[in-house]
Amino acid sequence: MQTTAIQPSPTSNDTTDFLPLHGTDYVEFYVGNAKQAAHFYKTAFGFQSLAYAGPETGIKDKVSYVIRQNNLTFVLTTPLRTGNPIADHIYKHGDGVKVLALKVDDAAKSFEETTKRGAKAYLETTVLKDDDGEVVLSGIHTYGDTVHIFVERKNYTGLFMPGFRAWKSNYNPTETGLLYVDHCVGNVGWNQMNPRVKFYEDVMGFKNILSFDDKDISTEYSALMSKVMSNGNGYVKFPINEPAEGKKKSQVEEYLDFYNGKAYSMWPLPPIISLKRFQNYKKRY
Repeated sequence: MQTTAIQPSPTSNDTTDFLPLHGTDYVEFYVGNAKQAAHFYKTAFGFQSLAYAGPETGIKDKVSYVIRQNNLTFVLTTPLRTGNPIADHIYKHGDGVKVLALKVDDAAKSFEETTKRGAKAYLETTVLKDDDGEVVLSGIHTYGDTVHIFVERKNYTGLFMPGFRAWKSNYNPTETGLLYVDHCVGNVGWNQMNPRVKFYEDVMGFKNILSFDDKDISTEYSALMSKVMSNGNGYVKFPINEPAEGKKKSQVEEYLDFYNGKAYSMWPLPPIISLKRFQNYKKRY
């Protein structure tokens, strides 16, 4: 696998959306045991084995198992030694989302447009190559330790991306009808919702399409406020939650305390709804 850096393509004449997104490419979790986590998602939710990367593919410091169901792809990554960013992330947070990867036509341009608007760079534009073509990646920090990776695949025909090989398994449970990531919910601390809303407005060109106050989302004891951010075509939506006053701690505040920082907490996955499928979910647990 070759790795090179490139420059962005010439500026497009399209001024209506400076960051065209085509949905979620994959969600990457940093976990304590990637193979066990993959088995759980296969057993409980019907994901299928797709790809693997690790020492056998030339990667010495981590292993990653890729699972997929329809247009929904999870990458489950575990460090092979201590004293690296993946291990530190798990030590601080436990298992959790590190990467929300977004589909783009031009990863270099996406990086240029977001960083010039104030995003902190995470991954300089990089090209990964193998015999099946090339995947172009770039990335920016969002809140907490979570990052967005921009993924450009137009010149790649391989299974997942360079550096991975097919993961063939004799254990292939039936799918449960999950289709794609509908939206990813982010939790932030007190008075941090509006600054995060402004980040997505200014840096990524999102719009606030829906808002909820503590009267809309509350119980007798806890409450939260939320604003839903969406890109122009609606393929990528990020509700942003912050705590609200109640008799006890907000559920958002409890999550942040246990996770030890701001983070994405839920990934609603649109299923093909039927009573039979719901019953099948219950049987899998």
